[in-house]
Amino acid sequence: MTITQIAGGENDFQLVRHLSVGGSQFDIGRAMAEEMRDRFGWAPRPADRTVTRARMAWFERHWPQHLERLDGVAATFDLDPDRDDLCLDGLSVLPFGSGCSALWCPPSASTDGHGRIARNYDFFTATSSEIMGGAPLPGELPMASRPYVITTTPEDGLASTVITMNDLDGAMDGVNEAGLAVVLLIADVGAAAPPSSFEPQVGLSSVQLPRFVLDTCENVEQAKQALLLAKHYDHGTPLHYLIADASGKAFVWESEHIVEAGDAPLCVTNHPLRRHPDPMALPADDETTMDTFGRQRTLFERAKDAPLSPSRLSGALGEVAAGADRMWRTTWTTVLDTHERTMTARFYLGDTPEGGTRFTGELRLETRPDS
Repeated sequence: MTITQIAGGENDFQLVRHLSVGGSQFDIGRAMAEEMRDRFGWAPRPADRTVTRARMAWFERHWPQHLERLDGVAATFDLDPDRDDLCLDGLSVLPFGSGCSALWCPPSASTDGHGRIARNYDFFTATSSEIMGGAPLPGELPMASRPYVITTTPEDGLASTVITMNDLDGAMDGVNEAGLAVVLLIADVGAAAPPSSFEPQVGLSSVQLPRFVLDTCENVEQAKQALLLAKHYDHGTPLHYLIADASGKAFVWESEHIVEAGDAPLCVTNHPLRRHPDPMALPADDETTMDTFGRQRTLFERAKDAPLSPSRLSGALGEVAAGADRMWRTTWTTVLDTHERTMTARFYLGDTPEGGTRFTGELRLETRPDS
């Protein structure tokens, strides 16, 4: 395992670490648990025995990679992995959620024949306590201030690189070595509310779903089947997911519904696409919608004149980025290239005295850095 600081610092809004680990799935789980224990004081928490037994049975059948990583978590704390009174996953110290905008450009609509997902990850700059309606605790950091890039190269599975805001066994953006890419976004921002509980349930949590897809699937058709057969839960904050593969196929997964992308670019923000399929017939935004309809209209207009170069794709996302005039910020921007199996990322460092925002330069992230 190697951990390097790749962006930002203690005096910037974000400090980004890159955790890279190979070996068995057991080794990967152990390494992630050690990082959370040593840096954040994370430890397994009490859990309902009946639910835990059902969760482990579900993982054994549908997501064995995750189950083996949980054995590594147990070993980190010298625990029996068969204990059913503790939750060994949820390697997180912060709640989750996001605004965000994404634009899928299929190979047929790009200048170089590469399929790409470009996305802004938008989130509030406040602490968890402030978002939940209280005062910040002494020393409490903003929720989005310590993201991780995680590259896993298992001996017995698909290598991948992901970005996560808060959950080391989940992901917000990711691409695997087969060229399958996934990003998550809030599905209905107008109805979103802070979760009332974070107790695990049987199946996939909202932030585990991208990792599950990247671990178990190589293409869009496999991802559709895996998700249709999976159980998943969202703690009351529904998300939707843009998923694309190296062949140029893509879809959006919306709470048991599949929205096909077709052959043209597809824009996704923070409202259910199945309810608003026509980007030119969207309702007006109000104070609760975080400009979700306006952002989609803008992206649609910018994507109409294909082919799109990588710079035009990034430029379109720049036009809908959240700046210093908002309560939230675009905390990172990524471009996931399904042809090259790579991700590039720029991270938010803070605001400027002139009212602008500061970002890192573009970082290129490989799924198999040593290949």
